[in-house]
Amino acid sequence: MSETSLTQPDPVVAEEHELKRTLGPVHLTMLGIGAIIGAGIFVITGQVAADYAGPAVLISFVVAAFGCLFAGLCYAEFASMIPVSGSAYTYAYATMGRFMAWFIGWNLVLEYLVSSSTIAVGWAGYFTELMGFFHIHVPATLTNAPLCVVGDPPPCPHIVDNLTGLAGFFGQFGWTGAYINLPAVLLTLLLTSVLIIGVRESANTNAIMVAIKVLVVLLVIFFGLSHIDWNNFTPFIPPAHDGRYGWPGVMTGAAIIFFAYIGFDSVSVAAQETKNPQRDLPIGILGSLFICTALYIAISIVLLGMAYYPTMSNIPNPVSFAVAKVESLRWLVPIIDVGASIGLASTIFVGLYGQSRIFYSMSRDGFLPKMFAAVHPRFHTPHRGTIITGIAAAAIAAVFPINLLGQLVSIGTLLAFVVVCVGIMILRIQAPNAKRPFRTPYVWFVAPAGIAVCGYMMLSLPTDTWWRLVFWTAIGLVIYFIYGMWHAAPSKWKISK
Repeated sequence: MSETSLTQPDPVVAEEHELKRTLGPVHLTMLGIGAIIGAGIFVITGQVAADYAGPAVLISFVVAAFGCLFAGLCYAEFASMIPVSGSAYTYAYATMGRFMAWFIGWNLVLEYLVSSSTIAVGWAGYFTELMGFFHIHVPATLTNAPLCVVGDPPPCPHIVDNLTGLAGFFGQFGWTGAYINLPAVLLTLLLTSVLIIGVRESANTNAIMVAIKVLVVLLVIFFGLSHIDWNNFTPFIPPAHDGRYGWPGVMTGAAIIFFAYIGFDSVSVAAQETKNPQRDLPIGILGSLFICTALYIAISIVLLGMAYYPTMSNIPNPVSFAVAKVESLRWLVPIIDVGASIGLASTIFVGLYGQSRIFYSMSRDGFLPKMFAAVHPRFHTPHRGTIITGIAAAAIAAVFPINLLGQLVSIGTLLAFVVVCVGIMILRIQAPNAKRPFRTPYVWFVAPAGIAVCGYMMLSLPTDTWWRLVFWTAIGLVIYFIYGMWHAAPSKWKISK
């Protein structure tokens, strides 16, 4: 039987320059860890435990991890077969055509661009507390989001009258009294500048930041284990009340905590800058996912053991908050704040990186104007797309609250994961004998399981989040029908003998 393979007849070129292949498996694994370990540990865990799942947030982590594992195995096969930038966008392009490629690419903007903004908001909380140790007090009006969502924690004090008509579609918005989240804006712009300089330099910077934050996480686990109060885990699943807690709360928690895992797929975005993508991409994707899952579960046990879960509601820095409860460990608080500030910065960094490469790929294929695919002649990075991405992320971080952004990111990414699982099944039918350096094991179980778990988590998100996704998709469809469908060519990837 002859062997088929996915081929691309023409080299991928952006204007006159190509991206440089400089990354290996260690860089890719660190890239994945850099994206994953961030807001999940330092911000989201405490909020989900307090507001939705209680101590059963540990189950939420496991459910979300299984969804990521199933999708990750499908990602790894795709990444080994189609080793170019674009992640799920490129995979959909190869298997389902232009429309689905645009649909997924547009929703990946939620994952990378909006997640960078989300984490920048969380970073500002740790940074502000860290400044307090040096007796530098930044006004609250310059460190918080001006907008809030009525009904979501924290309390939203002032309803915006001219936005109340959006209630039931986007939710009802309010005004916090703040003007701008200035630290989040400045950090986003700084990291954008670093990304323009070069991918290898950026990857090395990211590796240093990852090492620091993993060390801080390990310190918290090591010193916190002996201070766990197991009474804090009772009841493990609090009784359901007002749409919170119980099993529905655990699943809502899984859908929100899923945000903590966002990033392992960013490894596949780096395919075109990887030395040996067929071998190294699966290592980076699955390696970073397994390492981070183990760290998440361990630190969640320590966190919930030191601080009773209801006390972490509305706390922007739950790890340092929990450690501060133990008098003998308070010396660790400023170290945690430093580690969290660096750790969240690296997560923002990878999100900005991923989004600029998604724009690069979509522009290369004609869905977006060519300026997004322009590569700097000296730095060999898509500098124009990176600048636009950074400015947009900074603007979003300046005004929106973390809870609204986090839910929006989760639903967009879950949708992309569902499409990847569907795509891998389509490819097994269309090209059963194609060369696959990595094969998804038990694909007819793994792919449907990924669809089921990720789909169930999507259904567990609040209704308002679905309406926001509908609105976001509508904007994308307008852009597609006005520009994309007239300029995009059929996928260059095709099945050949």
